[in-house]
Amino acid sequence: MTDSVTDKLQLREQRNSQKRNEKKALIADSALQALHELGFANTSLRDIAARAGLSLGMLHYYFEDKTALIAYCVKTYKSGFMASLEGALAGEQDRAAVVARLSGVLAFAIFNDGPTHRLWYDIRNQALFDPAFRETVNDIEQSLVQVMKNAWVLAGHSDSSFSPLVYSAVDGAFQYLVHQQALGVAKNQQAIAGELQWVLERIL
Repeated sequence: MTDSVTDKLQLREQRNSQKRNEKKALIADSALQALHELGFANTSLRDIAARAGLSLGMLHYYFEDKTALIAYCVKTYKSGFMASLEGALAGEQDRAAVVARLSGVLAFAIFNDGPTHRLWYDIRNQALFDPAFRETVNDIEQSLVQVMKNAWVLAGHSDSSFSPLVYSAVDGAFQYLVHQQALGVAKNQQAIAGELQWVLERIL
C-alpha cells in the first residue's frame, strides 16, 4: 500500500472518529437535559433517545448502556469543571487571591450548573452500590483532589502537609450549597461566593 493511500485512509479514520465524538457529545447534551429533569433513577435510554431524536438502536450504537452514557456525561462535564478550577489557579501565588479566585469559580458552578453537580453526587452515591461507576467516579475524584492540592500549595502550605481530607472539607461545603439551591434556599452567585470564601479561608 502506498504512502498516499495510507494517508488517505488515516485521514478518513480521523474524520470518522471526530464525527463520532461530536455525535456522542450531542447525545450527552440531550442526556443531561433529561437527567436534570427526571433524575438518574427515573431516566431511561428511551427518554434520552427521544430527546436526541434517535432510535433506541442508534443510541446503542454510540453507548453500550445507560451506565456508559451517564459515565461519559459526568466525565465530560467534570473535565471542563476541573479545567476552569485549574485556570482560576494558574499563576496565583498569593493565598488571598487563591481563596478569592477559587470561591468565585465554585460559586459560578453552583449557581449556573447546579443540576449537573447534583447528578455527580447522585452517581457518586450509586458507585457505592454499582461497581460499573466506580472507576469513573474514582478518576474524577482523584483529579479533584489534585486540584485542591495545587490550591493548598499555592496558598503557602508545603506539599507534604496536604491531606485528601482538605478536599473532602471543601467538597462538603460545595455539596451542601448545591443541595441548598435545589431545596429552594437559593442565594445569588455573589452570596454563594461569600460563603465559600469564608470556608476556604478557614481550610486553606
